Amino acid sequence: MKMRVTIRGIAIALMLGLSTVAMAKQPGKKAADPSEKCLACHAEAEPTDKSAAGKPVRVDPQRFSESMHGAAMVACIACHSDEAVRKYPHKSPKPADCSSCHDQAVKDYATTIHGMARKDGSSVAASCSDCHGTHDIKPSSDAESLTNRMNIEQTCAACHGSDALVKQGKVPGGNVAAMYHDSIHGTLLRSNGKAKDRVPVCTDCHGTHDMRPRKDPESAVSREKIPETCGTCHARAKKVWSGGQHGKMRASHVMAAPGCTDCHGAHTIADPKLPKWQVGVIKECGGCHTEYIKTYRDTYHGQVTDLGYTVVATCAKCHGAHDMLPKSNPLSKVSDERILSTCQACHPKANANFVKFQPHANKNSKESGLILYYTTKSMQILLLCVFLAFGLHTILWLYRGLADSKARRARAAGESEKH
Repeated sequence: MKMRVTIRGIAIALMLGLSTVAMAKQPGKKAADPSEKCLACHAEAEPTDKSAAGKPVRVDPQRFSESMHGAAMVACIACHSDEAVRKYPHKSPKPADCSSCHDQAVKDYATTIHGMARKDGSSVAASCSDCHGTHDIKPSSDAESLTNRMNIEQTCAACHGSDALVKQGKVPGGNVAAMYHDSIHGTLLRSNGKAKDRVPVCTDCHGTHDMRPRKDPESAVSREKIPETCGTCHARAKKVWSGGQHGKMRASHVMAAPGCTDCHGAHTIADPKLPKWQVGVIKECGGCHTEYIKTYRDTYHGQVTDLGYTVVATCAKCHGAHDMLPKSNPLSKVSDERILSTCQACHPKANANFVKFQPHANKNSKESGLILYYTTKSMQILLLCVFLAFGLHTILWLYRGLADSKARRARAAGESEKH
């Protein structure tokens, strides 16, 4: 341990040691707290003093006494049980052993993404002290605790908000702390409203001592379990989604069907009421429904939304958001039974003839109507002929221009020879 030991610190340690022995020999006298002997030196250390592992060795007696361990009179050697700690000066002691008291939590941690990364040799994966602190550990209910829900974002951001550590640890997803901070969850967490007490923080979605990689089927953020995880807060949306076509497909183990994060994202979740999100999510629909997005973009609705405006119909306005169903289902918003009322939401004067409009008509398919198909082909042929005519005209004009230029140069050369 790289630590400057003062004469005062050694003297205090010796005095405490002698007093402990003396008090132990006197019946009825309580022995001094073993931690006091450790604090006698560690309180005197400089803030810059580091252990062989690069950890600060200075301990603030006041902060330690106010911590969970200090308040419970847990002796230093209960955590620092390494034999090297019992010898002075300490020579490369091992990190504190949390399993001596928290054996189950340590076992659970070993199976998490952080624990497995540590086992594979990672030096940057979060350990117990990175999340809970060291000599200042407080219960999660304490506002100053690193694991208090209002502080979780900053605690996780210590690693997941550092571009250097993300790169060093090869963490997938990049700087997710910054993404969460700007999301609707992060924004609400910083608000003064009542909603901040219900806003999910990192551990609500990823877990704590059971945090697992996204590819692990048991992970709370795996593709299979995302609906359940999001449903703990958004129970109503989850119930509606489960009754929709996407939810039914998932229930039938069709995992390609979109879940919450496919449409809303993970760490970048935005307010669905924002126009920017409403037109942006159309691209997510088009990621699966490629043919429909092409035909939608050909329509007035598609072209206006492509410009960023939401005054016209988007996918969700016609098909629904979480409750979308196939047209053959009478409960679908675009079924024959409900299509008129759906259109009337924007077009109050719409009638039975109005809804015959095909919003996804394919101009290149005869199935969408012969008039549309042949009109499209005629316009394409006409456009091709126009370009060919203008192309030929341009070539002939160029040829004539070059010929005239050549003739002028020839006449100029002949006149110069006469003179």
